[in-house]
Amino acid sequence: MPATKKENLYFGMMMCMGMVVMMTFYNLLINGLIGTVTLKGILLQLLLGFMAALLLEVFIVGPLAHKIVFSLPFDKSKSLYVIFFTSLFMVVGMVSLMSLFGLGTTYFFHGFGEKTILESYVSIVSKNIIFALPLQLVIMGPIVRFVFGRVVKRQGMSA
Repeated sequence: MPATKKENLYFGMMMCMGMVVMMTFYNLLINGLIGTVTLKGILLQLLLGFMAALLLEVFIVGPLAHKIVFSLPFDKSKSLYVIFFTSLFMVVGMVSLMSLFGLGTTYFFHGFGEKTILESYVSIVSKNIIFALPLQLVIMGPIVRFVFGRVVKRQGMSA
């Protein structure tokens, strides 16, 4: 796990990159847009999504999630609990805010649909949380922690 601000930034960048790539393709798939969006469009979505996610993670969701986790009444020496609850609050926060980002970009490029903004937002959040929580807990979280430990911590990139 990250021990310094610089390590935290590397860890956040790695996590955001993995989650943004997976969530972008998931959303393209569930909305039937695979094959209709150009490669340039996908790359633009990935770039904008990564920048938005990193800013949210570093300045809003990350600090708030850590504050909530360390205020909960459980033994913080058990790192598995800290990792689980941090991941849980990070996913809830990031899905809530990144779904707003996705809703905004959808309306910007495609206009308003038949649903109200609130209906669209609730639909997007519910679809994204179902995918993002297991993705974070079972796949991306362990992969990023492993790679972070092997690459960043071992090579002393935190100096």
